[in-house]
Amino acid sequence: MSDLFSAALEERLTRRAPLAARLRPRTLDEVAGQEHLLGSGKPLRTLIEADRLSSVILWGPPGTGKTTIARLVAGATRKAFEPLSAVSAGVKEVREVAARAKSRLAERGQGTILFLDEVHRFSRTQQDALLPHVEEGLLVLIGATTENPFFSLTGPLLSRSTLFRLEPLAPDALRDLVERAGRDPRGLGEESVSLDPDALEHLVARADGDARHLLTSLEVAAALASEDGRDRVTLADTEAAMALRALRYDDDDHYDVLSAFIKSIRGSDPDAGLYWLARMLEAGEDARLIARRLVILASEDVGLADPQGLLVADAAARAVEYVGLPEARLNLAQAVLYLARAPKSNSVLTALEAATGDVRDGVAPRVPIHLRDAHYPGAARLGHGDGYQYPHAVPEGWVDQEYRPGEAAQHRYYRASGRGEDVEGPSGAPPGGAGPAEKETGP
Repeated sequence: MSDLFSAALEERLTRRAPLAARLRPRTLDEVAGQEHLLGSGKPLRTLIEADRLSSVILWGPPGTGKTTIARLVAGATRKAFEPLSAVSAGVKEVREVAARAKSRLAERGQGTILFLDEVHRFSRTQQDALLPHVEEGLLVLIGATTENPFFSLTGPLLSRSTLFRLEPLAPDALRDLVERAGRDPRGLGEESVSLDPDALEHLVARADGDARHLLTSLEVAAALASEDGRDRVTLADTEAAMALRALRYDDDDHYDVLSAFIKSIRGSDPDAGLYWLARMLEAGEDARLIARRLVILASEDVGLADPQGLLVADAAARAVEYVGLPEARLNLAQAVLYLARAPKSNSVLTALEAATGDVRDGVAPRVPIHLRDAHYPGAARLGHGDGYQYPHAVPEGWVDQEYRPGEAAQHRYYRASGRGEDVEGPSGAPPGGAGPAEKETGP
């Protein structure tokens, strides 16, 4: 009776599942696209069919088959399969999986595969906790990520995994999916409808290579037509279905939105900064990338005009790692508002660029003898340190001596903007030792 009840429940849940879930491939041959990985004789397919898969990272846009491939591995392997989502799991759950893996290996000699969806959501600390179990072979990791793993994963974890990149589905593969949805018993079912050619092409063109989005939109469009008593899906139906999609943007938009975000804060517009922040977060942008950009901006565009800006940006970045989303949205918003409202100065950037220009041009590379290390035996005989004046030996704590070599001593790098706290130092000890006869360099 229990088995009959379970079977009936599973059948009803399957009927209620979204179209994309009902049509989830049951064999490698049913996977749409990814022929470069799953075609006959291709590397990933060979490893799966031979049950010889070692730790891998599946990297690709949403709806390209990462979770599907992991499920197919679960059905093909003799190892135990433990699925986790990095959105909700943490170090505690990883340790629990590792403990079960040790028991299986000791008692039955059975290995364990850990499927970690959204692996890029794991912080560096969480990834470090996972690493030893992967390194010793206790866990075979299958990580799925939509983010560039070279930015989102630690080097040690990435070096111990094979990277497989999944591509957006081509238009022909998407059209095949639509046809399969119409003929497969698990497909549209009661909503037995056909598509106008322009409706089909609109679905394919606007799906952005995302099979899940394509099938979800198809199901909504078919329901709209069915409710209206029609057996054909029109362009208007697919347009209405596509309009319900959550905000996303492609790689080009990624850089454009990030540029608009930085320029808004640099331009001291807090509302614009918040708008672009919200847009990135809603589109699923990596919060760590946003935090890194704020830390850079704090020195590049606020700088000495408000030195506290760097502390605020750094605190927001730490909050992203320590707290995580969604709560860290507040910390990022606070940093955006603070930096947008802060006085602006790029004197840090221009000063560093000017000094770097001299270094690259080979200006006076030798260290002046009075600044050389005089602490080791024999340094005094070489004259190291001769003429150096110790600033703490005078009441003012500052002495007029040159700290740069040769021609570089005639160049002025740092020039205060005069905004906020970025002002010239007290008379008698000007920043950089600049004098009226010095040559200016840099912007």
